[in-house]
Amino acid sequence: MEWFGDNGYWLARLVFQRGLAAVYVVAFLTAALQFRALIGERGMLPVPRYLRGVPFRMAPGLFQLRYSDRLFACCAWAGAALSAALVAGAGDRLPLAVAMLWWAVLWVLYLSIVNVGQTWYGFGWESLLLETGFLAVFLGNDRTAPPVLVLFLLRWVLFRVEFGAGLIKLRGDRCWRDLTCLYYHHETQPMPGPLSWFFHRLPRPLHRVEVAANHVCQLVVPFALFTPQPAASVAAGLIVVTQLWLVLSGNFAWLNWLTIVLALSAVDASLVAAPPPLPAAPPWYAALVVAVTALVVVRSWYPARNLLSRAQRMNTAYDPLHLVNSYGAFGTVGRVRREVVVEGTDERVLHPGTVWREYGFKGKPTDPRRMPRQFAPYHLRLDWMMWFAALSPAYARSWFGPFVERLLEGDRDTLRLLEVNPFPGAPPVHVRARIWRYRFTTRRERRATGAWWHRDEVWEFLPPTRLR
Repeated sequence: MEWFGDNGYWLARLVFQRGLAAVYVVAFLTAALQFRALIGERGMLPVPRYLRGVPFRMAPGLFQLRYSDRLFACCAWAGAALSAALVAGAGDRLPLAVAMLWWAVLWVLYLSIVNVGQTWYGFGWESLLLETGFLAVFLGNDRTAPPVLVLFLLRWVLFRVEFGAGLIKLRGDRCWRDLTCLYYHHETQPMPGPLSWFFHRLPRPLHRVEVAANHVCQLVVPFALFTPQPAASVAAGLIVVTQLWLVLSGNFAWLNWLTIVLALSAVDASLVAAPPPLPAAPPWYAALVVAVTALVVVRSWYPARNLLSRAQRMNTAYDPLHLVNSYGAFGTVGRVRREVVVEGTDERVLHPGTVWREYGFKGKPTDPRRMPRQFAPYHLRLDWMMWFAALSPAYARSWFGPFVERLLEGDRDTLRLLEVNPFPGAPPVHVRARIWRYRFTTRRERRATGAWWHRDEVWEFLPPTRLR
């Protein structure tokens, strides 16, 4: 079956699989290090309580059978270890069927985590990792040539990521159409990085060029992924460059890195290196790949229809297995940055002179003098959700109350999610939250004060609260 495999993509497969495994490592580590405070048995949104009202068909996974914090930790750390072994090349040293089973185990483990993650796992890159991880099961290893059908399915994923993001922009905020969105985006994005201040201060004409280039890369270039080589490789290279630009300008968990990994799977390595001889695909493997391809083609009806719809939805999974999804982000760009600032006091009786001390978060802006930091591809879930809470209290309705309660209790797992605990000896008596408007300082303000942010208090988010 000469049509089935293409040795020219042996290096693309190797790089893709190592890169995807590295993303899996980060995803499982993020889960292992944060889950107790977020969804653990004593977390803000406990998994056992969630599963009591959700049947298996709506959230399939291992934890439907049994849940405990110890079991979750074992699954997360096991996933990280198995992924790290694939980064080291273990998959190519195994029989084909065993390597496929290894990738399938990773997919099942992470699917189980996402399907109980609730609000904390409602981001588009979760579905993107699951969809990409599912296809990776059928990409094979050095025991067979890379299957062309799976390679094109990976390009179809990449196309939807890029083209969906481009369409949501054109259909969304007017600033994308008049090329002014980057006047605001670097300052108002969920979690700015160490270079975001500098990106924000670029000349406005350059910002307009950036937006125009973004439209070309997301609305035109993705079609070239399905053209003959070397055009497809050039298109993939342009996508990689734009994604690296996003990596430098902000913190978007593993979204950009996973998109880069997908793009690299479209590069024909035979242009630079002669492929090694690889065995032909066994019949059972070829039949399985054809069946999976047919399944994905059928399931693609929903995201394809979504791309053509005026009511386009972004970051949507159409089934609980997250097999074929819709993507897209930042259809609307905020003009003003607001942050929820959480404070506590150990004074039992409140009065006008009460001293409030501020909790410091690891990634989201708090101290105006602290330079924004780089955390991606690691994902600070609480910090991201605090950004949404500042947009509207509705985003925080399910978890912000339990978060404050755990601060009042001095919960150790919750405090580990923060950088600064102003009450190391004993928990506070009262906690409150206020909305502040943040903006990047000007160059003159930066030189005079050393601050990266200027902030002004806007209104009260949560009045002083204490435990009963």
